[in-house]
Amino acid sequence: MKPSLIVLEGLDGAGKSTQLELLAGKIFARRPVRKVKFPDYEDPSSALVRMYLGGEFGEAPGDTSAYAASIFYAADRFASFRRHWKQDYESGTLILSDRYTQANVIYQMPKLPRQEWRGYIDWLYDLEYVKMGIPRPDRVVLLDLDPALAERQLLTRYNGDASRRDIHERDEDFLRICREAALTAADYLGWTVVRCAGETGILSREEISGAVLEAVAPLLAP
Repeated sequence: MKPSLIVLEGLDGAGKSTQLELLAGKIFARRPVRKVKFPDYEDPSSALVRMYLGGEFGEAPGDTSAYAASIFYAADRFASFRRHWKQDYESGTLILSDRYTQANVIYQMPKLPRQEWRGYIDWLYDLEYVKMGIPRPDRVVLLDLDPALAERQLLTRYNGDASRRDIHERDEDFLRICREAALTAADYLGWTVVRCAGETGILSREEISGAVLEAVAPLLAP
């Protein structure tokens, strides 16, 4: 089977982990599936990412340049691919990823002036897919959710304890720019956008799951 990589992206609180589990359950009978998640907090390769998100390089996202932070995350993905799922990917197992290179686009690109956004994307994709040699995704699905609604979801995850948020999650202005960056990148790079809320609020996970499945269906043939 042809190697395939599907990525679910979105702001923290958009429901990526839930949707990844639902998608994996729906396609498991069709072909082998492996789930991966980034950053890989259980692996030593994420040490610099954890330091960055914990505020050890500065308490605001902009205290660490977009390029430096991007390298932290890229190294984690390189290590994960080479050590953990390269063989499965090359043997035809469908890889479902909760975040990937595109998370750098969403969270690091907003640190730069808008006129530099496309140049940053070109630099990032060359770094990860050409120079580091990790796989390019076959489909990127962006779960789009307003930051205010995503924040509400996050607080539920943290049982109302706002102090558990990382330097990205606690900066509301930054998250609004991140959403703008995500939608801009989706248009430029051809990501599939799945709206996670309607006029009455957040859609049910089943409604969102149906839209995600529709978006990736062409890649699911054995």
